[in-house]
Amino acid sequence: MKRVCVFCGSSSGSLPIYQQVASNVGRLLAGHGYCVVYGGGRVGLMGALAEGTLAAGGELIGIIPQALFEKEIGYSDLKDLRVVGSMHERKALMAEISDAFITLPGGFGTFEEFFEMVTWSQLGVHQKPCGLLNLNGFYDPLLAMCDHAVSQGFLRKVDRDLILSDSDPEALIQRVLTFKVPESTKWLSSKQT
Repeated sequence: MKRVCVFCGSSSGSLPIYQQVASNVGRLLAGHGYCVVYGGGRVGLMGALAEGTLAAGGELIGIIPQALFEKEIGYSDLKDLRVVGSMHERKALMAEISDAFITLPGGFGTFEEFFEMVTWSQLGVHQKPCGLLNLNGFYDPLLAMCDHAVSQGFLRKVDRDLILSDSDPEALIQRVLTFKVPESTKWLSSKQT
């Protein structure tokens, strides 16, 4: 594993701890020798993640759609900033060049990016681990919803187990980097197990 993609908000959130931990995640990944792939922004948690990665001497790849870059929220000083045509192209490139995904707090875009990667693991499109940093209980409601989907028969437990979560950044990084994703967990026939 060489590259870890981090999904996170372009907002800073309401508590200072969100930015502090985003910066720390960048430092930790750089300290372990991993290249960080992220959304290419210089604001919010994305900016904190980038600054932490760079401060630790880490390699950083930013991927941002042209429309967002033009709104001056792109981190234009990055050595490796890839400007793409759309949000779809951004996600496709992130998925292609990354070996694992870690998701910090964020909004709709962050949720959507994370769930697309988990779905691709479920379907066997890729075998890349996906983790949620459940900082300050941020993802408790989302994880409860996933558990509810299991109890209602819409997810199997093996599918739910594709979502790795922890409140401690170092523990989550270790879990993600050592997790072996099954070839495909999604039942593709009428027989469910």
